[in-house]
Amino acid sequence: MTAAIAAEALVKTYGTQVRALDGVDLEVREGTVLGLLGPNGAGKTTTVRILSTLLEPDSGRATVGGIDVLARPDAVRRIIGLSGQYAALDENLSGRENLEIFGQLYHLGLRVARVRARELLEQFDLDDAGDRVVKTYSGGMRRRLDLAAALVARPRILFLDEPTTGLDPRSRLGMWDVIGRLVRDGATVLLTTQYLEEADELANRIAVIDRGRVIAEGTSDELKAQVGGERVEVVVHDPGLMAATVDALRRVQPGGEPVVDLQGRRLRYPVVGGARVLVEVVRELDASQVAIDDIALRRPTLDDVFLTLTGHAAEQDGDADEPREPAVAAGAGGRTA
Repeated sequence: MTAAIAAEALVKTYGTQVRALDGVDLEVREGTVLGLLGPNGAGKTTTVRILSTLLEPDSGRATVGGIDVLARPDAVRRIIGLSGQYAALDENLSGRENLEIFGQLYHLGLRVARVRARELLEQFDLDDAGDRVVKTYSGGMRRRLDLAAALVARPRILFLDEPTTGLDPRSRLGMWDVIGRLVRDGATVLLTTQYLEEADELANRIAVIDRGRVIAEGTSDELKAQVGGERVEVVVHDPGLMAATVDALRRVQPGGEPVVDLQGRRLRYPVVGGARVLVEVVRELDASQVAIDDIALRRPTLDDVFLTLTGHAAEQDGDADEPREPAVAAGAGGRTA
């Protein structure tokens, strides 16, 4: 499987104070989703702007679809679609008119642009609202329309820069479904997000970026394995038996350090071995006559991963925020707003 997107040692500074990228290396295989995960200011948008030819790096190299983004930016724009954090739409035009204009910017011709606009409105469940002006759309509808505009020319490589930022949970789930369908149809996607569950849901691989550096990369499971594996969580019926519970767990796997919540009658204990260990724990607790109200095997979350890797939560702003840019998207002939 070849790389649809590749970046080597990308560096970008703003002025003398902000080093937005500090040697970023990335690779996205064809037909997959790479989730670029990091807090505000980590360097996600700067990375996307360089890869989509809207910004030049100070140093480093990048290719998209095998094409050098610095040497042949026009050729890159012909094969990509870009949906930015802020919808690149004319609010005084209808959804249909926006798509038709983008179609003409992609040099499709008016007739083809109209056909493509109709197809996209149906695909994104916007056909009933297609003739309404965009300023009457909800946030979720605007996001869907902006993504539709990035797909007018049927690009095979997509850059989605925080596509669900600001959406309510229902609209976010709807966007996840749309992105999932695009990937199943063969698209390659670089998705930036600060939502851990979004990367977990959509990405084949995840790159964690913090302060302009990629600090970890792998599948969701591989990253979660870095924070110490699984934990058995037990809710005992009688909190007076908490010590006996700890003893039973240590007989199954010695040496672990329990986390005890007496008020909640809850205990967490690190284990290795998955479901097999859970069965052994249940048997040992039964033999020790410890009654339990609940027991489960918990795996670490991406929240745990991010906190372990960076020392701070994913929703915190980075120290070196990127300058806020206007909404952008690109395709044949370029597309900016």
